[in-house]
Amino acid sequence: MVPGVGTLVNVLAVLAGGLLGLLLGNRLPVRTREVVTDGLGLVTLLIAGTSAVAVLDVDLAAAVGSSAPMLIVLGALLLGGITGSLLALEHRVESLGGWLQRVLSGGSHGSADRQRFIEGFVVSSLVFCTGPLTILGSLNDGLGNGADQLFLKSALDGFAAIAFAASFGWGVLASAVTVVVVQGTLTVAGAALGDVLPEAHLAAVTATGGLLLVGVALRLLRVRDIPVADLLPALLVAPVLVQVVIAVR
Repeated sequence: MVPGVGTLVNVLAVLAGGLLGLLLGNRLPVRTREVVTDGLGLVTLLIAGTSAVAVLDVDLAAAVGSSAPMLIVLGALLLGGITGSLLALEHRVESLGGWLQRVLSGGSHGSADRQRFIEGFVVSSLVFCTGPLTILGSLNDGLGNGADQLFLKSALDGFAAIAFAASFGWGVLASAVTVVVVQGTLTVAGAALGDVLPEAHLAAVTATGGLLLVGVALRLLRVRDIPVADLLPALLVAPVLVQVVIAVR
């Protein structure tokens, strides 16, 4: 599959969901929204499982030994989680929304419609572009691992766009520009990494990302609100640990 298709589908989903939200208004029942979210959570678990099995990759086992891959993923999550929590990544991501909203609307004295447009754009952009699926999906798309995660994200974003557009109006559709810029950049970065990282290192990143997706699924299913953003540094730690193990063998 051509890299970038996932982002294209994501943009179309946001636009379609936003237009549908403008037409439906607030008519969508809460129970319907919860059932759809639960279904998406279960699909996320499925995708997470298919990614996590990369820990059994033969290239990874050949490079670090048959017993090391699990320990590498564990070490990546522990070190990455400690780093992310010390940097307060989850809190910073949440705070980014309030900061952007203040910056964009603080000095404006325009009409109520203008303020509503700005708020819809900011809120939607943050929800669509700061989650773990944005990073994991775009990187994997660029790495050539397929766009399944971005397709799942597209379903989530499309449904969210319906609710946002019903509340905020046209500003939600403008957030599609943010999706193109952010996910496009990450996809290009993934393509660059794919040309640099060996197969064993990529397998460690994929397996670690699969476990992060489990955290996303647990949040969607309302089982536990895991601070997945705090764990994102694990994606950088995993290939480093692979290289360390290779060096000491």
